[in-house]
Amino acid sequence: MKRLVLPFVILAAGIGLAALLLATGPTLNSQPAAVLAPLVRVQAVSLQDVALSTLTHGTVAPRTESDLVAEVAGRVISVNPNLVSGGFFKAGDELLQIEALDYAVALEQARAAMARAESDLANAQRAAERQDSLGERQLTSAAQQDDAVNRLHIAEATLRSAQAQLARAERDLARTRILAPYEGRVRTERVDIGQFVSRGNAIATIYATDYAEVRLPINDEELAFLDLPLGPLSANQLASATTRVTITARFAGEEHLWPARVVRTEGELDPKTRMLNLVAQVEAPYATTDDRPPLAVGLFVDAEIHGRLAPDLVVLPRSAVRHGNQVLLVDSDNRLHFRSVAVLRMVGEKAYISAGLATGELVCISSMDNALEGMTVRTAIEAGAAS
Repeated sequence: MKRLVLPFVILAAGIGLAALLLATGPTLNSQPAAVLAPLVRVQAVSLQDVALSTLTHGTVAPRTESDLVAEVAGRVISVNPNLVSGGFFKAGDELLQIEALDYAVALEQARAAMARAESDLANAQRAAERQDSLGERQLTSAAQQDDAVNRLHIAEATLRSAQAQLARAERDLARTRILAPYEGRVRTERVDIGQFVSRGNAIATIYATDYAEVRLPINDEELAFLDLPLGPLSANQLASATTRVTITARFAGEEHLWPARVVRTEGELDPKTRMLNLVAQVEAPYATTDDRPPLAVGLFVDAEIHGRLAPDLVVLPRSAVRHGNQVLLVDSDNRLHFRSVAVLRMVGEKAYISAGLATGELVCISSMDNALEGMTVRTAIEAGAAS
């Protein structure tokens, strides 16, 4: 009997001891969990003068390009060694010579015809004068006088024809030597020694190396930030064009810079893209320095067009502008407030604000999708964005 009762006694004692411990143990006071305000990055507003610029790109092209064409026919007897693709030449260099014997003979024939015409004219003039003298004394007939005047007119016409033939023969002989019209470079050549060329045959394509040009498309909205020559320029205005451009390109694995200037705009906007093409000119593109290679024709380049100086702008990260024209301000109590601002432009990762912010105000530049008016935050101040 005792064996049956003993387990129940032990169980009852354990339950009683547990109840005693719970009744006499310390009590826990429940408290609501503390809400931790989100940490955001803020930037103090500072006004600054910003030099506006526009980024674009284009391809280098020659300012002047020409097709050399044979103006006389004949066999090629001499070719300049530099008349090859990529070859350089100076203004006035002889690039090619065509056999001149036939044209020298033609020139001598023209000179002989000229001398004969001059002699015939002198004889006709003397005959006309003699007939005039005889006519005054009534010793000749009117028909003889008319015949003398007619021969004089024929001799004058013959002389003019001989002069024209002589001038053409001189030009043809000179055209057997093809001279470089300017300092430049050969793009392609299509002739060699011994080849017969006809009048009008293309010999080579050349371009000038004094300047290179880059067509730079920009959006029409960007015109407001640039000082551009939208109309025709005089020679003096062209020489003093001040819209600066910095050309950037990678060559041989390194990035290089070339200074340029906008010298004109093309005639019309593209109706589909609303882009206007500016033409930037680079002086002496093939002048090499220790740290810069030639600016070769056909090279794809990036360009920064330097524009106007805009005063009193605020530069913020692009992500700080929400819904197109709103920013979040943090007040002295660390509460958020929405503020509408005037956005002048956005370029890359920067937003330029022209109105709506005061110096010293704190702008939230952290991404917050769930921001609410009056929301409490903690702040971490960052340095202002550079212009």
